[in-house]
Amino acid sequence: MTSVFDFTAAGIDGTEVPLEQFRGQALLIVNTASRCGHTGQYAGLEALHEKYADKPFQVLGFPCNQFGAQEPGRAAEIAAFCSSTYGVKFPLFDKIEVNGPGRHPLYAWLTEQKKGFLGSRDIKWNFTKFLTDREGRVVARYAPQVEPAALEPDIERLL
Repeated sequence: MTSVFDFTAAGIDGTEVPLEQFRGQALLIVNTASRCGHTGQYAGLEALHEKYADKPFQVLGFPCNQFGAQEPGRAAEIAAFCSSTYGVKFPLFDKIEVNGPGRHPLYAWLTEQKKGFLGSRDIKWNFTKFLTDREGRVVARYAPQVEPAALEPDIERLL
């Protein structure tokens, strides 16, 4: 696999989504959770989605329950929460694992491309963010505490 566009993932509705459909767009890929101290970042992610709606950019949310069991709901519950609480319209995917033997292939690739603190591949917490360019290459990895608005200069450079 050579780019993010080579992967597929189950959408929040259970249908397989080839990331190929986002070819030519910069992507912000985020592992999310509905009961986390960073959950408010959904608002910032949606703000980015809306601000760049007419640009080649997309936010992709991947719910994950591996950190403090902070995403216990089923796909329909997650979708309803994100929509009603934060007005999320960017694409959400079904729950995945981002670490360990069950790590989704997309996250295995992302974490190999951009390692975290001290060279670790592991995702440390919810709302770790990966930014890919329009060719599908990972250009940056951001810690959970980095607010979505802080990424705007990096996003602008890719557009």
